[in-house]
Amino acid sequence: MSYLALYRKYRPQSFDEVRGQDHIVTTLKNQMKTGRIGHAYLFCGTRGTGKTSVAKLFAKAVNCESPVDGSPCGKCSVCKSIDSQVSMNVTELDAASNNSVENIRDIIENVKYSPTEGKYKVFIIDEVHMLSTSAFNALLKTLEEPPEYVIFILATTEVHKIPITILSRCQRYDFKRITTDTIAGCLADLMKSEGIEAEEKALKYIARVGDGSMRDAQSLLDQCIAFYIGQTLTYDKVLEVLGSVDVEVFARLLRYITAGSAEGCMTILDEVLASGRELTMFVSDFAGYLRNLLLAQSVEDPYEVLEFSKENMELIIHESHVADGETLIRYISIMSELLNRIRYATQKRLLIEVELIKLVRPQMQTDYSALLDRVRVLEEKLENGDFVSTKAAGTENTPASENTPEPDSFNAEELAKALPEDIVQVVNSWQQITGRMNGIDKLSGTMLATAVPIEENGKLHIVFKNDLDVRTMQFRNEMNGELQPSRIDVLKNQIAKITGKDLDITVGVDDGKTNLQKRDLRKVVKLAIRQID
Repeated sequence: MSYLALYRKYRPQSFDEVRGQDHIVTTLKNQMKTGRIGHAYLFCGTRGTGKTSVAKLFAKAVNCESPVDGSPCGKCSVCKSIDSQVSMNVTELDAASNNSVENIRDIIENVKYSPTEGKYKVFIIDEVHMLSTSAFNALLKTLEEPPEYVIFILATTEVHKIPITILSRCQRYDFKRITTDTIAGCLADLMKSEGIEAEEKALKYIARVGDGSMRDAQSLLDQCIAFYIGQTLTYDKVLEVLGSVDVEVFARLLRYITAGSAEGCMTILDEVLASGRELTMFVSDFAGYLRNLLLAQSVEDPYEVLEFSKENMELIIHESHVADGETLIRYISIMSELLNRIRYATQKRLLIEVELIKLVRPQMQTDYSALLDRVRVLEEKLENGDFVSTKAAGTENTPASENTPEPDSFNAEELAKALPEDIVQVVNSWQQITGRMNGIDKLSGTMLATAVPIEENGKLHIVFKNDLDVRTMQFRNEMNGELQPSRIDVLKNQIAKITGKDLDITVGVDDGKTNLQKRDLRKVVKLAIRQID
């Protein structure tokens, strides 16, 4: 037998197997138990939420010889004939390709004949909104007063396109988007049945990409399994197959944007392209990431609104302080507009580069939201002491040389000699250490790239640009009830591996009072070495 896609192989065989549509399943089962079966139903909702599956289950249930708790038994001759698609009692019509009045007239002609077996003839019309106006008109009278042995089930993803005259003659059932947790649970059960191991994080991500559609998620899972036949399905492998980007990449990208680093943004874009990621999905996912940060800022309990694992949820909440709400709204607006244009663009990279530069350089735009962003940048510069008056009060006529204090003279060789040997060794290996950290955790690499190592009280003190970077380095995730090592702990571990030194490290924020350029140990040690040579 040829291979059967997962969404077909695991199509629900009873109402109890239908996930995420309890309100509809309960109603239909109660109708079966009490005999209050309608003659026309309208199933509407987004793709992959179970409309056709429930329609087929209901068609089997009303004809089943021995239903169990309102569900079809699946064992009688009627159920088996419907499953094998040879039953004359169930007629399916795809209105997307059979939308003419002649197709509807064929159904009307078929309605005249009573069922050869079972109680009802069921007509399932999928994508019913695609029917022509004349086809709807031809169906109208029969839909209103069909014979007592006929049931119509209409399914659609665009209920607003259906004439009100049709809507008023049907019992309407709205299928909800299925939650990420429900889809992930279904995928986990499916993987057990298939005998394939998978990380929970990987299934969660597939469920989230499915965007409320069980069928989409199952199709994506099918694709991932096919790519890694016989292997455990991991989170990284799923990202590789789907061309998606990890949330940590978006965290780094946003930090570069708020720091005004166009070079950093272009570097990340190069990484995304080099790894073969799909650019349209990259833009869509980044907009979604910004949206999640905004919600994390705006609602009292983000855990109730956002559907993430505890690990990702803590990261989202932590990173939500990178930018304020107004700035995030501006970024989301730009990304959403870009998404509309990029779908059909031939030069996708060019469009993304231009929009990233817009985010980094708000001074290039003159709209209200851009002006707010420009004010934010100016305020940050003022807080960090980046603006220094060149003329002090009452000294306008004084020569600059008399007002500018001479830099403190110091002997680099003496300073380097005063440094503890283990700190000197770490500083000499600093590039290798930060490179290793970048390979382990790119977010750490991004923050360390702009940090300055100095000596303070005989210890290595790392100065970061802002308090958020410090908190990010100290932040510890909780997984399975246990706190995970912080990024500082990982840094210490890598220093020990590379230099063999177990070093005490402290971290802090640039207060604007310390001359970091002068105290940067990388420059001090290099200068001292040159003087010795």
